[in-house]
Amino acid sequence: MRASSANPIATTIDAAPAGRRLTVGGVVIAVLAVFWLFVTAAPFLFLIFTSLKDTGDYMSSASWALPKRWAIENYAMLLGTAKFYHYLLNSLIVVIVSTLVIVVASAMAAYAFARIRFRFANTLFGFVVAALIVPVHVTLVPIYLMTKGMGLYDTTAALMGPYIAFALPVSIFILTEFMRQIPKELEEAAQLDGCGPFKIFWTIFFPLSGPGVATVAIFNGIMMWNEFIFAYVLTSTPAHRTLPLAIWDFQSEYASNIPMTLAVIVLTSLPLVIAYAFGQERIIKGMMAGSVKG
Repeated sequence: MRASSANPIATTIDAAPAGRRLTVGGVVIAVLAVFWLFVTAAPFLFLIFTSLKDTGDYMSSASWALPKRWAIENYAMLLGTAKFYHYLLNSLIVVIVSTLVIVVASAMAAYAFARIRFRFANTLFGFVVAALIVPVHVTLVPIYLMTKGMGLYDTTAALMGPYIAFALPVSIFILTEFMRQIPKELEEAAQLDGCGPFKIFWTIFFPLSGPGVATVAIFNGIMMWNEFIFAYVLTSTPAHRTLPLAIWDFQSEYASNIPMTLAVIVLTSLPLVIAYAFGQERIIKGMMAGSVKG
């Protein structure tokens, strides 16, 4: 009887169902993925645990120690203040309205650049692309002076204009590349049915550009939700300021209460974490679809 020289590990791997074969590379990737998950999640977990400590617990315990008593009152106190809801409402208004305008305007412009032939189209699209390299903060002083001159200073409208203007170039670029991949046969069939450019855009190109539109909406929504400099310069009262400035204001109010300050950061960042958790796949698919020509 000949002794079997088969490797028991290899035998187990070969016995695995097709499509689920265990490989050394797969194990390494899985381990690295778990490690990277811990690295990226550790700061947020530290933030949450520390925000649930009271001041005495924070001063006497180790940084990574769990709270001895879960100080839920930190969040209850914040959620019980009207000022926090002013910040939240202002952020929601600015982000939702600006995102809707950005999506509609950039989609219409992208359709024109991708499908309609007109004079100086390439030149105008070149200006759109060139706008991507302009640092937005060099426009801070002119925008401040313009806002003061128009009587819009310290209003939510003062933030919407710059946010929309800064987001349009990259949004138009993404959606233009996306719409260029839509088959021409669909457009030609719609033209044979008597559809004009406006109807073709709303019934064919805009729905089929869903992944690209979602990418533009989520990407710009996250950017506007986190924006601090323009919100700080163009507004001055809590009634019109957005959530990033809540951290600034509450930090001075609760300077000696670090857990309370961290609770503000958690409440401010939580909507972004939730939005990105549900939208990351759409962002990646939209970026890939808009950057690779079929």
